[in-house]
Amino acid sequence: MKVEIAIIGAGGRMGSRIDALASVDASVELVARLHRENAMQAGLAHRAKVLIDFSTEAGTRAAIAVARDSGAALLVGTTGLPDALRADLKALSASNAVLLAPNTSLGVAITRRLARMAAQMLGPAEWSVDIVESHHDRKKDAPSGTALALASSLGEGGMQVPPDRIHAIRAGDTIGEHEIRFAGPSERIHIMHQAVSRDLFAAGALRAAKWLAGRAPGWYSMDDVLGMA
Repeated sequence: MKVEIAIIGAGGRMGSRIDALASVDASVELVARLHRENAMQAGLAHRAKVLIDFSTEAGTRAAIAVARDSGAALLVGTTGLPDALRADLKALSASNAVLLAPNTSLGVAITRRLARMAAQMLGPAEWSVDIVESHHDRKKDAPSGTALALASSLGEGGMQVPPDRIHAIRAGDTIGEHEIRFAGPSERIHIMHQAVSRDLFAAGALRAAKWLAGRAPGWYSMDDVLGMA
């Protein structure tokens, strides 16, 4: 049985790649593509079992409204959301399945796990940590949602990352690079993830959407999708 999905932000960099992969995936049916040029399709989104949002703050608000009305599950990959909107998503999870994913990559999920493990083993006493992230020059939020997620994972392991130790570079057409740099007495450890194509994120989003379909109301993450929770 096909999973019916709708894409909010279908005209964007990520939305267009999700659209392209969904069109050749026999296990999904794309029932609506929503962006400014064809907002009249919004009614079709109510047919979807899962909404995939890679758009803007306004797009995420619209996605929440559709999900609330239709009961659809909601996958949000939009980054840079204000705390109030994140609270709205959390509230929605009481009635809908909601997955907030600043990064839908398997590799990033593993990088987060490695970061937490390294922080637990190294400890903050003699080691410092920095996060360096690079993206294309049109990315609006800095630091990236992935960088903040990595900082959260390090914090879970016992190493807090102050804001001034997260370094954001916006240049050229870089898709996404994230590096964690640990510095200790006489040695250094670097953990790095590089994205070479947006298709890895699009494939991860579709995988997460298919996993989310039919789930009970709740607050989910990519760790749940990948069996790493």
